[in-house]
Amino acid sequence: MGKFVISKAKNGVVFNLKAGNGEIIATSEVYSSLSSCKSGIASVQKNSQVAKVEDQTVEGFATEKNPKFEVYKDKKGEFRFRLKAGNGEIIATGESYKAKAGCLNGIESIRKNAADAEIVDNSAE
Repeated sequence: MGKFVISKAKNGVVFNLKAGNGEIIATSEVYSSLSSCKSGIASVQKNSQVAKVEDQTVEGFATEKNPKFEVYKDKKGEFRFRLKAGNGEIIATGESYKAKAGCLNGIESIRKNAADAEIVDNSAE
């Protein structure tokens, strides 16, 4: 089972969604408060379950409505994804993957792990 781990950042707090094996599968932006970070977690839990995948790496890709996972290539040519909420805000991003299949597996891992993930607050440490 996955877990959201909240930790202190330079200018606030962030969360990482970790899979059952401890691997980080998604990271948040920096939030100014713990309550806004927890709202971000709730948004990932909700939106990851209904978001469609918009594959921006294929020519003439179909634009999906938010919430959605956007799959794209970074400057190094590796595959990445970001989860956008219904309002278009980016609420989580994934690491880079050499293969698109790995990136898509990362999205599925978020769907599987986020919904009932435990929340661990390490922001006071």
